[in-house]
Amino acid sequence: MKMETKILLSGLGFPEAPRWHNGKLFFSDFIGKKVMAVDENGKSEVLVKMQDSPSGLGFLDDGSMLIVSMQKRYLMRLDPDGLKIHADLSEFTQFNCNDSVTDAHGRTYLGNWGTKSLESPAEPTCIILVTKDGDARIVAESLIFPNGCIVTPDCKTFIVAETFGGKLTAFDIESSGNLINRRVWAEFKDFAPDGICLDEEGAIWVANPSKAEVLRVLEGGKIISIIKVKDTNVYACALGGNDGRTLFLCTSQYLEGKRKSGRIELLKVEVPGVEIP
Repeated sequence: MKMETKILLSGLGFPEAPRWHNGKLFFSDFIGKKVMAVDENGKSEVLVKMQDSPSGLGFLDDGSMLIVSMQKRYLMRLDPDGLKIHADLSEFTQFNCNDSVTDAHGRTYLGNWGTKSLESPAEPTCIILVTKDGDARIVAESLIFPNGCIVTPDCKTFIVAETFGGKLTAFDIESSGNLINRRVWAEFKDFAPDGICLDEEGAIWVANPSKAEVLRVLEGGKIISIIKVKDTNVYACALGGNDGRTLFLCTSQYLEGKRKSGRIELLKVEVPGVEIP
């Protein structure tokens, strides 16, 4: 059955890192240097403007939002009185930080580009863990461009897309937050996975910008559903909505050397997503 997306919000730069939380979709606009929220009716608001490009988002149990500040290599915290540095990550990576996920214990796992500049190739790099109190340490190494990531609802498994490694990699999470028992969750021969999200049946939706599609994948790599988007590329996805069955897509075009026509698109799917704090 052919599935077509609807446009919820347009006029964006490069939307990324979507998270459904408290009845709204929160996302970063990498080009616009702002974090926004939009409800299912398309009503949007700018939550914070930044001097840097934002990426991964998460939430602490007190309601504070965490925002990855890419170039500055900070994990920021949005308090009622403004942005604060939650953790300085510059000692762990030489270049841009990337997407992230925050679990129910307030622990944030985040990746980075693993490059020294925009032009240099990605080299093996790390996953950084930031605790609720802002302490940071490396918990995994030798990943190639760790990007979109999820934590299972029981906080026992962490899964990350290695974009230039062409695979999803899983780890068990110890009670300390450390990552152990590394394994390949799914491997792809012909595309570089970007943003991901998890549904109630344990399948993962994976954004594939190279073919303007999202794929529903089972552990082991079996692809059971493919959704194409029109006239643009899709870089990230999130499940949410009032029934959990709305698949939100972050899409953007690259024209004349610039990002244009960034949008949030959506469609209904059969299996609901799992809740991320």
